[in-house]
Amino acid sequence: MADKLKIKLSVADRVYPLTINPDQEEGLRKAAKKIEAMIKQFEQSYAVRDKQDVLAMCALQFAAQVEQKVIDKDSDEVQVTGRLNALNSLLQDYLS
Repeated sequence: MADKLKIKLSVADRVYPLTINPDQEEGLRKAAKKIEAMIKQFEQSYAVRDKQDVLAMCALQFAAQVEQKVIDKDSDEVQVTGRLNALNSLLQDYLS
């Protein structure tokens, strides 16, 4: 456990002590910063009384972004596969 790093992250006015691998620190700090910015945005845009509601909204938005990236990637893969198949057909016709 000597190669572990102890850090504290603040999210939604709470401090969370974590023991992590050093290579995770930057990502965790950036994620906490994004969450804090999103919390601030939701609090300014909506009449939210409870931090739990704001955190749920943040979680939903982050999850939706991840899912949308998966959908976009799948769509790109289908398009690339179609183009490669078309090129393959053209090459086969040319070589025949």
